[in-house]
Amino acid sequence: MRKENLVPVDQDRSRARDIGIRPGILQAGEFNGITDVPGVKVGHSTIRLGRDVRTGVTAILPHNGNTFRTKVPAGVYVGNGFGKLIGITQVQELGYLESPIVLTNTLSVWRAAEAVADFVLAQRGNEQVQSVNVVVGETNDGILNDIRRVHVEKAHVLEALTGASSGIVSEGSVGAGTGTVAFGFKGGIGTSSRLILHDDVRHSLGVLVQTNFGGLLVMDGLPIGRDLNHHFLDGNTGDGSVMIVVATDAPLDARQLTRLAKRAMLGISRTGSPIANGSGDYAIAFSVASLQNTTRTKDIHVRDLADDELTPMFQAAVEATEEAVYNSLLMATTTTGFKGVTIESLPLSVVERSMITHRYHSNSAFRRY
Repeated sequence: MRKENLVPVDQDRSRARDIGIRPGILQAGEFNGITDVPGVKVGHSTIRLGRDVRTGVTAILPHNGNTFRTKVPAGVYVGNGFGKLIGITQVQELGYLESPIVLTNTLSVWRAAEAVADFVLAQRGNEQVQSVNVVVGETNDGILNDIRRVHVEKAHVLEALTGASSGIVSEGSVGAGTGTVAFGFKGGIGTSSRLILHDDVRHSLGVLVQTNFGGLLVMDGLPIGRDLNHHFLDGNTGDGSVMIVVATDAPLDARQLTRLAKRAMLGISRTGSPIANGSGDYAIAFSVASLQNTTRTKDIHVRDLADDELTPMFQAAVEATEEAVYNSLLMATTTTGFKGVTIESLPLSVVERSMITHRYHSNSAFRRY
């Protein structure tokens, strides 16, 4: 909620790299987003009605085709199970994804799941299909959104699905991130990517997050939350949720993708979250390796990665998740919603001042030795 000690900011926002925050050592992709993975598309439907409705839908499509007929290997990791991730057990049991992934708010997951099922069943070739496992995740946006009125309709879900595109992904207070709150500031949708070279083949890994969780915010190792005196012990339980979607074109099987999803949760930890008691924290990872050859030359035989070759992929997942969280905060805008509550965006001026202060002292200390 609005705090008097926050520095007022305008609504001009910047991504992490625009202000000098570049977590890790690996190179980002062209768009620095999940859409750097070939074929992956993202769509949003943003719902803002009157003073009380601030919610929406975000859809992630693994490829352009029929997701039921052309399944992709997938794995899920549960950081803390206080949530409603529909479709999780079949992904864990069979190790594949047969629908797009849709994110929305907590009380809209069932309506969204029905809409995704309709979307998949209506695809050409699925006329006789009698069962489909849809994957729908959520976070609770009830601070800014009149969540009990369930304003997400099937049409909103279909808008996100049919409007999904490649290229630059809209971030911040859009889609499923319209009404979310993270670290006591306005949260939202964020994305980032990393490139990994293996056997002269370049693989892409991208992450998209829906941030609605708490903790003591750390950005690129800098104690931003402490500098702002803004954290979960200051009237904020830290409860909430985060949904993490990891995509890659590296040839990984379901078991390896589960291991990759587990590492994405370390990226959340690096941002300062203790993974609170009331937080639903989930990561789902999938691979499109069997569908894409755009980053590989025809004379190179691409083989499945062995377990002892996965560490660079793990590093990429951690780095991209961390940066995606930062982008969700830095691109979000101050929002007033349900019952007149206002959640401020993370003040960029304070972040930049902390960066200058801490890095100056760090460099000064280094110069003394």
